[in-house]
Amino acid sequence: MTKKERYTRIVEWFTVNMPIAETELHYNESPFHLLIAVILSAQCTDKRVNMITPALFQAYPTPETLATAKPDEVYEYIKSVSYPNNKSKHLVGMANVLIERFNGVVPSEREELMQLPGVGRKTANVIAAVVFDKPAMAVDTHVFRVANRIGLTTTKTPLATELELVKNLPAEILPKAHHWLILHGRYVCMARRPKCEECGLTPFCRYFKSNSPKL
Repeated sequence: MTKKERYTRIVEWFTVNMPIAETELHYNESPFHLLIAVILSAQCTDKRVNMITPALFQAYPTPETLATAKPDEVYEYIKSVSYPNNKSKHLVGMANVLIERFNGVVPSEREELMQLPGVGRKTANVIAAVVFDKPAMAVDTHVFRVANRIGLTTTKTPLATELELVKNLPAEILPKAHHWLILHGRYVCMARRPKCEECGLTPFCRYFKSNSPKL
């Protein structure tokens, strides 16, 4: 199977079997709150983030309210996530930069988003894709693993994976394709033991072809 054929078959399968693919982070349709949630989700589960964000969002509904907070105050709301000390500082810093450079409005361009404390390329791509429907591909551990495992990429870094996926996937489906790969990696193509017996991608999957019993 050629790479082009594999991409075509996998996109067709996801289109039919996962027509709705969205972020599992809760953010009340607020770009600012999604930005907070994505920053908090670094090396932490969405489930844990969703547990602590309702109170955090209520306390800090706008960039202006968060900008006036002290990191120690924010820490009390987020102390159960990973790296709460750093993230509390990043959140306050992010709110301040939003106000100082962007009039309190979450920007849509990746380069501008990456000027915010706590926002790297992956987080910027998430915001660009989810909020602004930009043709961006955020590569987290799930996307990196799944894309290489099933044969969409043969890359060694998240950036190389991102560039390969952007090159080979139609621009209009990139925001959804990001969630296809995340959700597939989270619930089916898991790191330690992929559930190949439940996976509809096995006819096109490089990993399955290499690891299935030879009859």
